[in-house]
Amino acid sequence: MRTMLRAVAVGAAVTGLSFVPGAAQATPGGPGVTGTVLAQWSEAGRDYVLREITIPPGQATGWHYHDGTLYAYVRQGTLSHFDATCASDGVYKKGSFLKEPAGADHVHIGQNRGADNVVLEVLYVLPHGAPFSEDAPDPGCALP
Repeated sequence: MRTMLRAVAVGAAVTGLSFVPGAAQATPGGPGVTGTVLAQWSEAGRDYVLREITIPPGQATGWHYHDGTLYAYVRQGTLSHFDATCASDGVYKKGSFLKEPAGADHVHIGQNRGADNVVLEVLYVLPHGAPFSEDAPDPGCALP
């Protein structure tokens, strides 16, 4: 199943599925951060949603966590990712994959510190009816 989900995410990035406009759910995100649903389905009490997330230069997703696991492919740009202690937990360049675990103990933020848009193809595996993300308070630490 995991291989199939990764293949769907990569296949969507390559084939360019039709876009349905929508706002990014990780808040408070920076100006211009957008999310577009590419595909979605439900099975066995889980929602599978494939989205394209665009983060403009100098912007971020906002502090948040997810109720389910996310699998992301960096289609363009470089994503800087930080945990709730403000420690870097990864810098993901074009062509990289990342996994965001579920739960309030996995609060994080994604930032675009580059000059070009970051474009992510993200597969959300969520409990049925869960939101894309849950807002989290700013931990108040200075990011590097």
